Amino acid sequence: MPRLDEERVVVAAPPKEVVVGEAITVRDLATLMQRSPIDLIKILMQYGIMAPITHTIDHDTAVILGEELGVTVNWPARTVEDIAEEVDEQPIAPKPPSQRTFIQKTMAEQAAERMVERPPVVAVLGHVDHGKTTLLDRIRHTNVAAGEAGGITQRTGAYQVTVKGKKISFLDTPGHEAFTAMRARGAQVTDIVVLVVAADDGVMPQTKEAISHARAANVPIIVAINKIDKPNANPQRVMEELAKEGLQPEAWGGDTIMVEISALTDLGIDDLLDNILVLAEVEQYKADPKGDCVGTVIEAELDKFRGVTATLLVQNGTLHRGDTIVVGKTWGRIKAMFDYEGKPIKEAGPSMPTMVLGLQEVPMAGDVFERVGSDRQARQIAEERRQAAAPLQETRRAMSLDDFFKRFEGGEAKTLNLIVRADMQGTLEPIIKSLNDLSNDEVEIKILQASIGDISESDVMLAEASDAVIIGFSVGIDKAAHVRAEHSGVEIRQYDIIYKMLEDIEDAMKGMLEPIYKESVIGHATVLQMFKLRKGFVAGCMVNDGVVKRGALARALRNGEEIVSGARVETLRRFTEDVAEVRQGYECGINLSQGDELLKEGDVLEFSERVRVR
Repeated sequence: MPRLDEERVVVAAPPKEVVVGEAITVRDLATLMQRSPIDLIKILMQYGIMAPITHTIDHDTAVILGEELGVTVNWPARTVEDIAEEVDEQPIAPKPPSQRTFIQKTMAEQAAERMVERPPVVAVLGHVDHGKTTLLDRIRHTNVAAGEAGGITQRTGAYQVTVKGKKISFLDTPGHEAFTAMRARGAQVTDIVVLVVAADDGVMPQTKEAISHARAANVPIIVAINKIDKPNANPQRVMEELAKEGLQPEAWGGDTIMVEISALTDLGIDDLLDNILVLAEVEQYKADPKGDCVGTVIEAELDKFRGVTATLLVQNGTLHRGDTIVVGKTWGRIKAMFDYEGKPIKEAGPSMPTMVLGLQEVPMAGDVFERVGSDRQARQIAEERRQAAAPLQETRRAMSLDDFFKRFEGGEAKTLNLIVRADMQGTLEPIIKSLNDLSNDEVEIKILQASIGDISESDVMLAEASDAVIIGFSVGIDKAAHVRAEHSGVEIRQYDIIYKMLEDIEDAMKGMLEPIYKESVIGHATVLQMFKLRKGFVAGCMVNDGVVKRGALARALRNGEEIVSGARVETLRRFTEDVAEVRQGYECGINLSQGDELLKEGDVLEFSERVRVR
């Protein structure tokens, strides 16, 4: 009798389905599938994984091996309790029309009768060292600030606390830059902004920027006047400064809630939380826990021990361990879930932050995630998004003055958002007044932020997220701001004369903004021979560099001196055929609109195009 290899299991009909947990060895998986371990090792090698027979693989890898061998790999059955709480999975549309509106669109499609109250999501913003992290530390009764470098937040986190039986989710952000960076990627996760202002320091530049970013996000603001326990605290002065920024306290007849607190002594914390719950009750934040599961990535990183980890904020539906999700341009099956304290959980409902394991690649903060029905569908959607990402990034441009009127005529834009920077306060105030005076019934001028100093990267980020144009008056541009603006298409306009700035804005509102062109050299050619025709001359040329195009502007040079200018290429031929362009290294016949009778052998023709720069 032939001797069987002890590692080979020969079965007439291998199983069509197997059950695999979070991890399994190659040997055990081969036994379950009734296949040779060599078959599995060969497939792993094709994917670049050199795995011995004792190597442990995760569930996702087992799924891939199963697909190659025609075997379905399932997760272990859930317990009776889990099954009782399961919700019906509804596949998400593979290609959302726009990431910026995808979550809002998904939630709008949910059944109204299934919508229930959800916890509010609160972002804490403010000037550096005004006590943002200390406040959160006090609220959640953990010691986060002590572990930060210099007591300043270094990373984004999400936490959930229970107050009087109701939950509140907090985003602990490094500042308004991160807050706006997520908005620039289409993520609108925040319901309420808590603006922390130190009572001994008052309104600072970053405080003003935080106010601008919160207003651009169109979310309500609650002011926490912190450090009132200090001897030099002056809450009244802070309220006056905030009133100048447009935040009128409720105590003065305004609509901005302001609470005096001390994060160190716990004074006023309960009052702040009560006001958050009251505002949430007024706003009525709702979601469908049994609907389509979608949400946003708060942060993500590659952990050297656990692999890709991502903190997700569920915004609709309920996310379960074992679900397959698509996140931006990557995907994964959730192998494990943890709450903000690091405790393992099996599911996360609306407004609940959770850290998950199992994604294939590290997503970006602000990426939208969605649950799908299968790994195969997830891979397909992720691949389609990767292929579409490059051209989408190239074509995406922020609002510019030049195209504002076009968007307005198409019904897309009725508000022109501006960010204004000036060299001094005495100049800034009349500029703001003059710009506001331009608003009319059809077009509103909305100044998101007005401040002193050079244009910064933070200004560009706010412009990205809000489709704004940046106006600079007698100020410079930071290098980082210039690079980011070039990459994202944000328009920055610099002026030294106020009336010229106002003319441009007014012309843009009327659709009469004059374009600006510059000439760009596209190629050169040397005249080899001149041919006399019945109707003029044709220059036989060799293209030295670049390209010659029919219709291009042309000028002729002889020994470096210009002999013909203002001409245009009327006819361009290769042998007997008319062509649109001829590239370097090829000969062609060129007929100019004027001056070709002056050309001689050896002359150099320089060709250029008018490129629109505004």
